[in-house]
Amino acid sequence: MAEALHIASLLVHVRPELLDAVKANLRLLDGLELHQESPLGKLVVVLETEHERQILERIEQINQLPGVLNAALVYHEVLSPEGAAQ
Repeated sequence: MAEALHIASLLVHVRPELLDAVKANLRLLDGLELHQESPLGKLVVVLETEHERQILERIEQINQLPGVLNAALVYHEVLSPEGAAQ
């Protein structure tokens, strides 16, 4: 690993009737994985980015998607290149 890798977990709350549309839009975003969902409109999303700034940008993008009520950061970890060698 040449650079640090930022792993972030988000809880995304969406309008239940737009859940499928929001999931389709989320799948278009680079470095994003959908991990869990609730029919009540809650999604667990994981991001992998090279820079912390990209996490904030992605949260802002997600919050702007039609049907998204809120995207909240739940967890953030930085994996450093030094730590990967150990």
